[in-house]
Amino acid sequence: MKTKLLYHENSFTYECTGTIVAVEGDEVALDATVFYPGGGGQMADRGILSWDNQRVQANVIAMNKRNDVVWHTLDCTPPTLGTAIVGTIDWDFRYQMMRTHTALHILCGIIWHEFGVQVTGGQMYPDRARMDFAMENLDKERIATIEQKINEAIEADYPIRVYTLPREKAFAIPDLVRTKINLLPPTIEEVRIVEIVGLDLQADGGTHVNHTKEVGGIKITKTENKGRINKRLEIMLTNRQ
Repeated sequence: MKTKLLYHENSFTYECTGTIVAVEGDEVALDATVFYPGGGGQMADRGILSWDNQRVQANVIAMNKRNDVVWHTLDCTPPTLGTAIVGTIDWDFRYQMMRTHTALHILCGIIWHEFGVQVTGGQMYPDRARMDFAMENLDKERIATIEQKINEAIEADYPIRVYTLPREKAFAIPDLVRTKINLLPPTIEEVRIVEIVGLDLQADGGTHVNHTKEVGGIKITKTENKGRINKRLEIMLTNRQ
């Protein structure tokens, strides 16, 4: 059993039809879903599933992906196996996550090009995001430089491409994985690539906007020293596109 990941085909898709192919307690699995289940620091989608010609609906209150199956946790007794459903995500939340995720890739790309340091962690929240870097020095001058350059990258309006490559071909690309630990399981044969053309190229499974200008603007709101060679930057988006 495998769920078709519609959010990988088009991050801007906010609704889908599907069929329930498995039920476990208050969780249901669909043959295809538009819901991103979370991962890589990106929060899971929110939204509703409806059925019986959309006369009945349930809130999706949690998500998880086990092996190749995406599970949707509902706030009521799930419908039975084989039920046709319509899934609708909270688009405003998804688009915020898309813009935020792209913002982190811009940040990562700038820091990699300027300082050549790797990512040690990251997380997105509804109103902000943070990323940790294997960086020793993060003084005020460097912070100001980073903020200026990430906003210049937004204004440059780089296009963003998403595609897959065979694992062997993907890992022939220098610096494809920017984390200190390679988080890609050895069982993955096809690697999904997110490329900010002219700025950044990474293996990534999340959702993104189509151009950097959609991000709107980035402000570094906080920095933390998480160790001698580990610095945290917290960012927020400064305006909605």
